[in-house]
Amino acid sequence: MTLSKQEMLNNYCLETGKALNNDIEKQVMELFALSSQTTTIEEKINKIFDEFSEEFLNAIDTNTRIDLDFLVGNFSDSQIPVQPIDFESYLKCLGNNVVAHSINTSSPRFIGHMTSALPSFVRPLAKLMTAMNQNVVKIETAKALSFCEREALAMLHRLIYNFSDNFYSQHIQNNLSTLGILVSGGTVANITALWCARNAILGAKDGFLGIEKEGLAAALDFYGYKGAVIIGSELMHFSFDKAADLMGIGTQSLIRIPADSNNRVNIQALRQAVVECRAQNLLIIGIVGVAGTTDSGGVDSLFEIAEIAQEANVHFHVDAAWGGPLIFSEQHRHKLAGIERADSVTIDGHKQLYLPMGIGMVFLRDPYMATAIEKQASYTMRKGSFDLGKRALEGSRPGMALFLHAGLNLLGLKGYEFLIDEGIRKTEYMADRICTMPEFELLAEPDTNLLIYRYIPEQLRELVIKKQLTEIDNQLINQFNERLQKIQRQIGRTFISRTTKTTTSFSKEIPIIALRAVIANPLTTEEDIDAVLNDQIQIASEIVISNFQKIV
Repeated sequence: MTLSKQEMLNNYCLETGKALNNDIEKQVMELFALSSQTTTIEEKINKIFDEFSEEFLNAIDTNTRIDLDFLVGNFSDSQIPVQPIDFESYLKCLGNNVVAHSINTSSPRFIGHMTSALPSFVRPLAKLMTAMNQNVVKIETAKALSFCEREALAMLHRLIYNFSDNFYSQHIQNNLSTLGILVSGGTVANITALWCARNAILGAKDGFLGIEKEGLAAALDFYGYKGAVIIGSELMHFSFDKAADLMGIGTQSLIRIPADSNNRVNIQALRQAVVECRAQNLLIIGIVGVAGTTDSGGVDSLFEIAEIAQEANVHFHVDAAWGGPLIFSEQHRHKLAGIERADSVTIDGHKQLYLPMGIGMVFLRDPYMATAIEKQASYTMRKGSFDLGKRALEGSRPGMALFLHAGLNLLGLKGYEFLIDEGIRKTEYMADRICTMPEFELLAEPDTNLLIYRYIPEQLRELVIKKQLTEIDNQLINQFNERLQKIQRQIGRTFISRTTKTTTSFSKEIPIIALRAVIANPLTTEEDIDAVLNDQIQIASEIVISNFQKIV
């Protein structure tokens, strides 16, 4: 039978399509199979990694000069490729367009954010963690790792609370107990702590089914409260705004107490706020103490806050996401006095425990407190099981506990103590240097390894010394420092972040733009600190203050 041209074309397309589909199936299945293809891919990744390690990870520069507009244009394709791209081409694209223009957080002169170099064991452990692909929500998808995580959390719990050997023998692997919850970061840790506090205080009683089942309005009505609040320093992390929002009390119910010149909450004002809330019949879900404010590193007087919370019978939470690891240091642990009296404590592993991004923790003084947020499901997180997802906000999550367990063992108490002590020592060095340099003004003595200061243009330095700055002068200095920080970031030789402080002058509060240094990277030397300051002086010499607009 003779086929028409159209029939021949149709058959050709059909056969070609089958062949193409077979090729796609083979290519896709090879990505899942453990074969020579896997080895080839790993070799290519290692080659790219080694090349970029030499050029990027070991570089001094903190940033490339590629601007954000270029990146916006470079990542504007919203269509998924129809055919799979070969791995080598994709890896080359990834290296040229993503890795090459990423922030070099390992640079010893990147001292503006709470992200720094990582210890060498992280990279191979990341490979192992990914290959294992454990899901720590459930024992059936993270068998041994569930117990490994509980052990690591117990180690830090003991460092905070220092309970007896018998306490930890009883609770470390007790499926009814929760010493700590590992989450993705400090934000979720803070939210989880206040979630536990809220549910515990508004639980089931005398026929009331509890806030979990009946909701906030019914709970407040049953217990006779007119509303609910959270109280803490004005320097509380913005995660508490999220907590207030998610818990249904609204951000206006987040009572922020003024901080003093050392960035510590005013204890008398805090005490008065508690009294006023009681008088207004408002439920205080929790009082928050800050151990290392995000913008300046200040540490509240935790002992005094603990006294206030205990007298008022209120949950006391310490946000120690940044400053918590000071507990490793014999020299600096006293700054956290009172943390052992907290009902809950947040610590971030990806900050001063030197672990990769994505590790936060909340620790609970009462090992049974987390039952207030416990949830079960028939297919997972069954009652009475070791499933870690029962008492946590997040569901599926990776085995990040591997990094925490490794850090605590491979660095140990003394290793972490060295890192903390060195970070604070170098911060004090930077503060001393700033105080001797006429170009800069130190804005607060450091409690931890965060430092805030500002650059003073030459024509205004005498006025700073004599304390005769006008409000307009301060506005000019603010504009100058904002411009300085932006140019420094764009050039990319060094990096310092910036924040905004408030000070009371001219009979009102005025904003102060502050340069913010974070001296956490163990690779940062005193010479690097000097280089950062000298870079700012050089950049500032090219900024003309007369170009700024005076705001009347």
